Amino acid sequence: MSRSRLVFIAIVGVTICIVLGALAFQFIQNISPNTDNTTENGSDNPTPLPADTVLVTLASSSTKANWIDEIVAEFNNSGHTTSSGKTIIVEATPVLSGGSMNDIINGNIQPIAWSPGDDSWVLQLNETWEQQYNKPIASQPCPSTIYTPLGIAMWRPMAEVLGWPNKPIGWQTIVDLAANPDGWGSYGRPEWGKFRFGHANPVYSNAGLLTMTSFVYGMAGKTTELTPADVYTPEIENAMRTLEQNTSKYGTITTALLDLMARQGPGYLHAVATFESDTVRMNLERADELTFPLAFIFPSEGTFWGNHPYCILDNADWVDAEEAEAARIFLDYLLEREQQEKAINHLLRPLDSTIPLHAPLTLENGTIPTANPETVPALPSPDAKLGAAIIDLFKITKRKATVLIVLDVSGSMQGDKIKTAREATVEFLQRLDPDDKVGLIIFSDTVNPLQKPARVGNIVEELSQRVSGLLADGNTALYEAVCEATTIMEQQRKADEANGESRLYGIILLSDGEDTAGTITENQMFATCLPDNAEADGFKIFPIAFGEEADQNLLERIANVTGGRLFTADPDSISRIYRSISAEQ
Repeated sequence: MSRSRLVFIAIVGVTICIVLGALAFQFIQNISPNTDNTTENGSDNPTPLPADTVLVTLASSSTKANWIDEIVAEFNNSGHTTSSGKTIIVEATPVLSGGSMNDIINGNIQPIAWSPGDDSWVLQLNETWEQQYNKPIASQPCPSTIYTPLGIAMWRPMAEVLGWPNKPIGWQTIVDLAANPDGWGSYGRPEWGKFRFGHANPVYSNAGLLTMTSFVYGMAGKTTELTPADVYTPEIENAMRTLEQNTSKYGTITTALLDLMARQGPGYLHAVATFESDTVRMNLERADELTFPLAFIFPSEGTFWGNHPYCILDNADWVDAEEAEAARIFLDYLLEREQQEKAINHLLRPLDSTIPLHAPLTLENGTIPTANPETVPALPSPDAKLGAAIIDLFKITKRKATVLIVLDVSGSMQGDKIKTAREATVEFLQRLDPDDKVGLIIFSDTVNPLQKPARVGNIVEELSQRVSGLLADGNTALYEAVCEATTIMEQQRKADEANGESRLYGIILLSDGEDTAGTITENQMFATCLPDNAEADGFKIFPIAFGEEADQNLLERIANVTGGRLFTADPDSISRIYRSISAEQ
């Protein structure tokens, strides 16, 4: 055979292999449950599937994403079929509970099934859907799939002083500790000082609302039938005020609070309200970084066993009968004992308490395996009226904030940047509590304090007008602006202490570039204007890196040494970033 003929045959062979490979790849893509054809919050463009196949798109809370992914892969490989004989393929997308609820309401996503973190989201979605369509979005109750209990993560030596793991520890224990002027000295450990707590803000976070609801249930001595009238009693108000006056840090995400504990250590926060799974994960993944291991405390009066309900959205017009049937078949598979047992490997608790727990959910890793909804009562999710009352009491009793806004108005801020910065800052001012204090500094070639901190209710309208008229020009005296802000805040803090006020202090620093003006150097700023270590009750700086030209490394260092947090923003996201910072104070 000639050489040219051999080459020709080889080329034909390679071509055939490429074609067959492409066909095989396309087939795999068609049946794969994990593709790039889904949106962040759900399946917006379902994967193309072979004939005689039913696709179940599942929007599932990100907390249980690893477990769901494992179960979905096994289910899809098992050849489950509907009553008509069609093969069922499940495609799961991890979502945030609140974000996905809003996306369903707004029509941005149309999943067949939805599994948020707890029943409170189901109540909200069904209520909204019923108002619009005269029926709930799910015709049947949404059964639980797994448990992720909510409680308190505390440094293990501190938890052990309180009696963990053998002695029940409840909210009353926490309040008594917070109220005691001797703090940890009342337990023989005066070197730990006053008790310092952190929790998610219930105005912005569902985890924060559930934490505060658990607290009110505990202090009221109830596990059911809590009413708004129960919330507004003097006893509950005094207890919540005691807790909040010793709360040094708020936020929107409990994992961010845990991260802050890990980075700043026991001298910063002693405990935060969070989930069992996140506490154990912190011990497992960041053991070398932690000063001490963390212990997870189940509030003995009762808590929320995040039950991750599974809703089949069969009343929605995009779900047909066979898709609903397929979703029910997958639900049954999820609830089988074998699948429930696998949840433990992913730091989740099976619904069946007779399934023995094992590593990683062990005492050594920071949790109490024997706890269950029978020994720690499972609390019912708050309805809208109860939730509103708890948020209202939180606003009444929380520590007020003193906020200093430091705005870059240099020439690089011209155009959309200064326009959106003005609008977002005014919006932020309107969200502050009337009894908070707020001040304003602008900087370009020089630093100009426009408003020293004063009561929001007295100055918000005038200050909003001044912000609305800000113009951009000149260079960037960033280091001098930071030093001026910290000087003003320290003066305000000392004045408040002299007047017997206990406040939270935050500096919002928005800049889109590097320092290009002024006489203070970077090293001088860190050495003379910023603390060596973050203090729980000191000022926290929340830098906003506004655009790609901002010096993110520098701004992050500023955030870290003060116990704040760096945010990145552009004109499209700045308003949302300001809302996130609102939750921190």
